[in-house]
Amino acid sequence: MAHPIFLPFGRRRCIFASVLISAAWCLERLAMARSDDVLLIDDFARDDLISALGTLWRGFSDQVMGGISQETIALTVIDGRRCLKLTGDVRLENNGGFIQMALDLAPEGRTLDASAHTGVLLVARGNGETYGVHLRTSDCVRPWQSYRASFVAAPEWREIRLPFDRFEPHRLSAPLDVRCLRRFGLVAIGRAFRADLAVSAVALCGLSA
Repeated sequence: MAHPIFLPFGRRRCIFASVLISAAWCLERLAMARSDDVLLIDDFARDDLISALGTLWRGFSDQVMGGISQETIALTVIDGRRCLKLTGDVRLENNGGFIQMALDLAPEGRTLDASAHTGVLLVARGNGETYGVHLRTSDCVRPWQSYRASFVAAPEWREIRLPFDRFEPHRLSAPLDVRCLRRFGLVAIGRAFRADLAVSAVALCGLSA
């Protein structure tokens, strides 16, 4: 025979709020997956670092060029939302200054045609710092070349939309060609600070999404 369990009101309120947050996030994920205007890159539903596109999330830092910044990426759950989290210290020594989590948008060096979409959609939270979204295309032939837009990661979950026309070329002259996207990165860069960024959804969105 099952027996009821009575909890103090404060604890019941916290559990109820947690259930509501989880249910709301499930509805958001379902709506995103069903939208014709949205191409889901990842909602972190898997227990590994394989994205919804079938490619792998990886962590990188300026140590590949002699810097001393350190990054950690990990799957976790925050406020009932499965998410991928980037943490670490961005250091400027040895001409360094970045950490990131990134993935290829298509396997085996191929590209993704995003011409049916108008921008990037994120659901993110963080520590109030400014972070970057970096896109690479087939025009980016040097490691330091990319197209960049920035956003502030507030302490609470927020939806962030970055239209493609906000992405500026960095150290190349070719305009952004969304027909040949190759790589997507979330980056802490350019100054010494403690990075703490979580994302629970990444997608390409359309005008009505």
